Amino acid sequence: MRLPGKVAIVTGGGAGIGRATAERFSEEGARVVIADLDETAGRAALATIVGAGRDAIFVKTDISLEEDARELIDRSLAAYARVDVLVNNAATFVLEGIDATASDWQRSLGVNIVGTAMVSRYAAAAMKRSGGGAIVNLGSISSFVAQPHFVTYSATKAAIVQMTRNMALDLAPANIRVNCVCPGTILTRASYDHMERVGMTLAQFVAEEGPKHLLNRVGTPREVANAILFLASDEASFITGTHLMVDGGYTAT
Repeated sequence: MRLPGKVAIVTGGGAGIGRATAERFSEEGARVVIADLDETAGRAALATIVGAGRDAIFVKTDISLEEDARELIDRSLAAYARVDVLVNNAATFVLEGIDATASDWQRSLGVNIVGTAMVSRYAAAAMKRSGGGAIVNLGSISSFVAQPHFVTYSATKAAIVQMTRNMALDLAPANIRVNCVCPGTILTRASYDHMERVGMTLAQFVAEEGPKHLLNRVGTPREVANAILFLASDEASFITGTHLMVDGGYTAT
């Protein structure tokens, strides 16, 4: 067991990388708080974990609302009395270029930046009271490389990498480590939404995206969850303020 008795909050925990992370954490002994705006997905993830005999709760959460961020931490504390790990996975995929509207920007920034900051603020306060913890943010290859018509999304993911460094600096005296995982192309619900939007089949998507990675394939949510688990665990006790690429070599060239 790598997280025995730990209390871990996973935002966006109802699907994709978030759900895989919630499941991996529970397998490693954590009590998991699944936070998601999509109640159906969140409760499905909860049912899987509870059905396996492990401990979890679901909290419907819109992280772009400060009151929801505060309530998420309050309900976690009410259920488990402490917070040890936070995974800031929730994000909105506003994929727009230079013609993005103010509304596009506000939605992207509101969830990906402000939402991440607010959940971290309240979680860190709880971690301080219990002697420390670990925060893992989700960046992306989009934090580092230019992609067409991605400016609204990429700007937020680049900001998360820098937020990670600053948060690590500010929270180190409280024994709270902050790191960031940056995935490549991962086959998630967002991928299928993109395929439907552009009229692409799964085979076409994999044929297009796979060769962009040195390993010549796209990744799975569980592969990213394994990296998040490492950074959240005591195995990474001397790691803070950094980012880990889980991108099959996408950014290596």
